[in-house]
Amino acid sequence: MLPILYAGTFGIYLYDFVKSNRRLANAKRLIIFLTLMFHLLYLIIRTFAFNHPPITNVFEIFTVLAFSIGFSYFVLELATDIRGTGPFIIIIAFVFQLVSTLFIKDLVEVQEILRSNLLGVHVLSALCGYAGITISAVYGFLYLSLYKEIKENKYGLIFQRLPNLEILEKLSFYSAVIGFTGLTIAIIIGLIWLPSAFPDFSYYDPKLISTAIVWLLYGVGIVLKLHGQWSGRKVLSLSVIGFILAMISVIAINFIARSFHAFS
Repeated sequence: MLPILYAGTFGIYLYDFVKSNRRLANAKRLIIFLTLMFHLLYLIIRTFAFNHPPITNVFEIFTVLAFSIGFSYFVLELATDIRGTGPFIIIIAFVFQLVSTLFIKDLVEVQEILRSNLLGVHVLSALCGYAGITISAVYGFLYLSLYKEIKENKYGLIFQRLPNLEILEKLSFYSAVIGFTGLTIAIIIGLIWLPSAFPDFSYYDPKLISTAIVWLLYGVGIVLKLHGQWSGRKVLSLSVIGFILAMISVIAINFIARSFHAFS
């Protein structure tokens, strides 16, 4: 049901983006809220049914990431009342949830380490970080698309529906800061907890290296932005590149490289 709900939510947001139907303004907010509540209920039921949080494999993590992205956008929409960017973010939550639904594994017997509360905080922080990075990249992509239209004197649907460049840049930057903060917390907890949880772990683990690269990339971009050395397209391009690297970290390494992060 979750992919269907997200697809329906995306369809309503997309229709409103194209047609700008005022009657859908409150309806679509209610629909995304109900979708998220249904998703949260699913995560809670799954946790109790299998006696462990849904973090045992990459496809379980995908459903938590889909929820994190959807929920982060919902909070952002409530805080800013900017609704025109919704379909571009919800479609990503839909894709992650669809892949999760198609390939998720139901594991009853898992390693005892997966019941650690500290691990739960570590994973939640990391996923919040990745959700922030994802949303930042979406706003970065929208900024670059709108910038191109303005430069080419094409004032089409994107120009009419999206916020101005300044707002998109701020939204992308704030999302990047949230993503960077989440990754920072996850890295700190990991470095403190890893030696006791995995006595034979290596700092050269591919997942650690890739996460450190993404964290460093966003850290440099944020510092340069705050000091006024970078702005506009440079910062937004960095968000898109960082997102691509982050997705490689989450997806490719889980399938290709051997890592202590693989519990199943």
